[in-house]
Amino acid sequence: MILPSVARTVTVGVIANPVSGRDIRRLVSGASVFDNAEKGNMVYRLLVGLGAAGVDRVLMMPAENGVSESLRRRLRGRAGGSQAQCFPALEPLDMVTELTARDTAVAVELMAERGVAAIVVLGGDGTHRVAARQCGDIPVCALSTGTNNAFARIREATVAGLATGLVASGRVGEEALRREKLLLVGLNGDPRHDCALVDVAVSAARWTGARALWRIADVSELFVAFAEPGAVGLSAVAALVDAVPRSAGHGLYARLVDPAQAAFTLTVPLAPGLVVPVGVAETRRIRPGEVFAITHGTGCLALDGEREIELRPGDRAEVRLEPNGPLTIDVEAVMALAANQGLLRVPSATPAGSPRSAG
Repeated sequence: MILPSVARTVTVGVIANPVSGRDIRRLVSGASVFDNAEKGNMVYRLLVGLGAAGVDRVLMMPAENGVSESLRRRLRGRAGGSQAQCFPALEPLDMVTELTARDTAVAVELMAERGVAAIVVLGGDGTHRVAARQCGDIPVCALSTGTNNAFARIREATVAGLATGLVASGRVGEEALRREKLLLVGLNGDPRHDCALVDVAVSAARWTGARALWRIADVSELFVAFAEPGAVGLSAVAALVDAVPRSAGHGLYARLVDPAQAAFTLTVPLAPGLVVPVGVAETRRIRPGEVFAITHGTGCLALDGEREIELRPGDRAEVRLEPNGPLTIDVEAVMALAANQGLLRVPSATPAGSPRSAG
C-alpha cells in the first residue's frame, strides 16, 4: 500500500451508522442504546482531531435519525465561536440511503473511487464487517457505537481523529497498521459468499428474524477469528477455552451442546447483563486455509453475532480462516509513534536558549 504524500489534498471518509446499537439485545439483556445525538458529537470531535492532524477534506455518508442534526448544531456553534483550530471541509456523499447495510457498502465504494486515504467507521461489528468487504487496502479506524462489539473498540473520537489523520497524511506509516484476520463463508460453490471479522455461529433458527443472536441454546457450532478474554458475546465462549489474540496465526472452532451432555460447561457473558451456561463438547484450532464444512441441514449462519444467511435443504456451506483481511489503524500505536517522533510537537516561537522577555 502506498500512503499519500503530505503535499497532496488529504481526504478521509467517515461512516456513522445511525441504526447501530439498536438491536434486540437491548430488550432481552442490559445492553445500552448508543444515542444518535452522541454519534453526531463523536463525528464533530473526530473532525477536530482530523483537522489538527492535517486532513483537508472529509467525505461522509449521509446520516439521518438525529446524527446529522446533532453534528450541524455543533458545527454552527463552532462557526459562532472563536476557535482557531484547523477544520477539514465536510462533504456529504451524493447517495440515497435506505437505512440498511447497503448504505455502508455503497458509501465505502464511493469513497474508494474518490481516493480517500483512510475511512473511519462508527458502528457495530456488523457495520465494520460490511465495510471490510469493500475497503480493500484502505486503512479503517474502527469506533464502536454498537450494542455488543468485539472488533470495534470504544475510544475517544478526538484521539481517533488525530491517529487517522497522521496515517492518512503519511506522517505515520504501515508500522501502525494491523492486518486483521477474516472468516470467509462459502455457500454453494462460492468460496467468498460473505465474511465475518470475529465469529461465525451455526444456529438452529430457520429465519434471520430480528438478526441478533442471543439464544445460546440455538447454537451448535462456533468459529472465531480471534477471542479476547475481556470480550462479551459469542467469542467469549472461545476466549474462556483458549484465548486467541488478534495477532495469532490461527482461529478456534467449538462444538456446543446442552450442558447436560457437555465435556465441560462455561459461565459466559453472552451480552451486557446476560450471563449464561454454555456446554462445550469439543474445541480445536483453525489454521489458515483449512476448510470446515457446515453439516447442519437447515438453520442460519450468524456473522459477528447477527443472523445473515438462511440455510435451505441441500445448501453447501463452509468456513475458512483468511489471514489477509482488512487493514485497521492501531490508534495506540500511532499515538505512541507520534510521541516518540514528536509528530504533534509545535515549534516554540522563542528559539531554544534565547532569553525570554521579563515584561
